[in-house]
Amino acid sequence: MLVFTRKVDQAIVIGDGVEVTVLRVGRDSVRLGVTAPRRIKVHRAEVYEAIRRANASAVADSTTVATLVTRLRHDTTAS
Repeated sequence: MLVFTRKVDQAIVIGDGVEVTVLRVGRDSVRLGVTAPRRIKVHRAEVYEAIRRANASAVADSTTVATLVTRLRHDTTAS
């Protein structure tokens, strides 16, 4: 992990076009602003993980559905 020390209104740049700026520092939190191209999705870590889990679940469900369809087709052609 790369660690930065920044003050309010200072920023770091990630790659070509993602800028993270410190907007406010509180006692137990930091408010950050992110400027990024529209093609780059920016999420809080917990939101990203929820999306990742939902996508993985959808893929698993579609595999199950595909397997059931294959079995049903096989059962109906075997009769």
